[in-house]
Order: sequence, then C-alpha cells, then structure tokens
Amino acid sequence: MKKALAIVISAVSLLAGCGGAGDETTAVEPTASASRSPAAQSPAGQDAPQTLRFKGETLAGDAFDGTSLAGKPVVFWFWAPWCPKCLAEGPDVAKVAEKFKGRVSFVGIGGLEKDKGRLRAFVSRTGTENLTHLDDRTGKVYSHFKVTSQSSFLFMKPDGTTSKDSGPLGESELNRHVGELLG
Repeated sequence: MKKALAIVISAVSLLAGCGGAGDETTAVEPTASASRSPAAQSPAGQDAPQTLRFKGETLAGDAFDGTSLAGKPVVFWFWAPWCPKCLAEGPDVAKVAEKFKGRVSFVGIGGLEKDKGRLRAFVSRTGTENLTHLDDRTGKVYSHFKVTSQSSFLFMKPDGTTSKDSGPLGESELNRHVGELLG
C-alpha cells in the first residue's frame, strides 16, 4: 500500500512539474473548524481542526504533532529537493519566517524524495535551517493535505481556515499572505 501511494504521488508530481502558475490562490474548506471534537485538543487545550490532526517526524528525527499548531497562524511549505522553484524561493521563505518569528509558525514539508540526505542538503542550500522541516519521504503529509505538487503553500489562520497557493512565491507575495493570516 505504501509503495502504491509513493508511486501515485511520484507520477502526479512528474505530471505536475514543479507546480502551477505562481498566482493561483484557492480557498480550501476548513475541514473541521465547525465540528471540532474535544478529543482532539492541542496541549494548550485548544481544539485542533481536522487539518492539523497529523503526526510526522522532523528532519532532525524528532516526533511532530500537527495539533501543537492549533490556534496559531501557520505557513506550510511543500517542497522537493530537486525542484528548481523550491530552491529559488527558499531564501525568501527564510527571510519571511525570520521577519514573523514568534507570530507565525513556518513548517517545511520535504517530500517526493527517498534520500533523507538530499532533504537535509536542500535545507542547508536554501538557508531554511531555522524552520521546522518534516521528513515526508512516505508522502503521508502531502496526502493528508491533498497536495499533489511542489512548490505549494498552505496558509492557515488561527481559526483553522486555509488557502493554498503555488510557487514560486517571492518575499513580497509571502509577506502579503502572512499579512492576511495576521488580519
């Protein structure tokens, strides 16, 4: 099953290239912001929307629980180490993450690659070491968020509502999206 999922994700990503046009923003339904269950509360005691109910592992090998982001504005950046658009936008992602440090969480999701060393090398090459990066070699996080190509961004407001955009996104576009998250 895992192998079939990886093949499907790889095939879709090859067909999609490195994503679509850079300015296509679409609204995504907040999967469970209207019907949150008390059982899915974050450690801070806030309800976690369905979108944040996932677990993963950071590139450093630490456990990661998506519900820890509940109630916070979050930028999810889906990238692959061989994607030229992802490489180009990495330094801008790092700048914007630093600018909004402490106010917005940035989470990179490295996927569509089997070699963890290549994921780590990408982080180093792009200067995004200060972001939390998830190791998504299995494709589970990409699938959870229904992301089919890289570079993709998912912007989540504290109430759980989301919007998506395809990269590459430069510093000004990222600043605009983050400004919208902060309202």
